[in-house]
Amino acid sequence: MTDRTRLRTALSGVSVAAVLAAVAVFVGPAGAHKDPVTPQQLKAYEDALMEQVKLGDLLFHGDAATEKNMGVSLSKTGMACAMCHPMTADTHPHTYPKFQAQMAKFATLRDMINWCIEKPNQGEMIDSDSDAMKALEAYIYWSNTGSVLIPGRY
Repeated sequence: MTDRTRLRTALSGVSVAAVLAAVAVFVGPAGAHKDPVTPQQLKAYEDALMEQVKLGDLLFHGDAATEKNMGVSLSKTGMACAMCHPMTADTHPHTYPKFQAQMAKFATLRDMINWCIEKPNQGEMIDSDSDAMKALEAYIYWSNTGSVLIPGRY
């Protein structure tokens, strides 16, 4: 009897789910990282995030000095993001990517941020990979902490 035949005989009548569960118990959970994250690394990650959240907060609320320092012009109307979206209300970052009716296309949160900058605020579109975009996105996501991720909704 070959090893394959023995395995088939042993597993006959056993569900695939049961086999996978047994493998998970004996092998252990698969990790995305080879080494666990240390408390010091976690603190550094959180500090980096909060630095971006603070910059995003300033941009979102129309701080002219921050816009100038970051080389962006988010509004020519004198409007700030927070004037239409107090406390990031109605930004729904947890629903992106999705079909966005205002743009008549499938869009990411970054696309929507630029649409708001260009259309209602008559500002200058910012590069999707710019520090300003990353800061705005960090602030919006952070402000919506706890929202359930439901891509495509709304």
